[in-house]
Amino acid sequence: MYNPYSLENKTVLITGASSGIGRATAMECSKLGAKCVITGRNAERLNETFSLLSGDGHSQILADLTIEKDIETLGEQSPVLDGFVCNAGITTTKPINYIKQSDMDSLFSVNTFAPVILTKTLLKKKKLSKDSSVVFTSSIASETQAPGNSIYAMTKSAVATFSRFCALEFASRPIRFNSVHPGMVNTEMTDNLIFSKEELEADKQRYPLKRYAEPKEIAWAIIYLLSDASAFVTGTALKIDGGVTL
Repeated sequence: MYNPYSLENKTVLITGASSGIGRATAMECSKLGAKCVITGRNAERLNETFSLLSGDGHSQILADLTIEKDIETLGEQSPVLDGFVCNAGITTTKPINYIKQSDMDSLFSVNTFAPVILTKTLLKKKKLSKDSSVVFTSSIASETQAPGNSIYAMTKSAVATFSRFCALEFASRPIRFNSVHPGMVNTEMTDNLIFSKEELEADKQRYPLKRYAEPKEIAWAIIYLLSDASAFVTGTALKIDGGVTL
């Protein structure tokens, strides 16, 4: 059956696959025929994701992307890839007057520096095949303002900017680079925010669709960018926010 969104015969690396958007992306990619290489730093949760994948031919690599040696090992152990979903991320809520250097070091290490170094490593080791596609998970935080969200927003702005530079520099290969920019998503990260359930329910009312996204809804957008259906799409920031930034 004709399906330009199929991932048959594609091998896709997904970081942050232990939970949330990363887990959903791995599961949905496997349903569409991809061989998934999943990575995360929590062995138990990574194994759980692995058990949920459809089909066969998948693999998992335990790695902490804040450790450069682990990034190097991940680059060495990864097969040649048709797709790379750079999704691992963390957040914190800190008013500007309370920001510490350690807060910035922590978030930039995972959300910005790791994607840059891992992307460079995969490129230098020739692990991204011709016509491959790279997708970075950014956020609408990169273009919106909310109290206490400045560090997270800066990290996500930076990775979106990096994606555009990659799209330009590697177009001749040709390797495509794009970013997805979700609004709020029903994940553990959202559950761990300092806001009460009542505050989160009130926040949902700001969204025209009156709800937050489910992880698989972000995964479907990522799959579009991985698939041949987006063969002429590069350097794009795809917003998936239920209309909240209208």
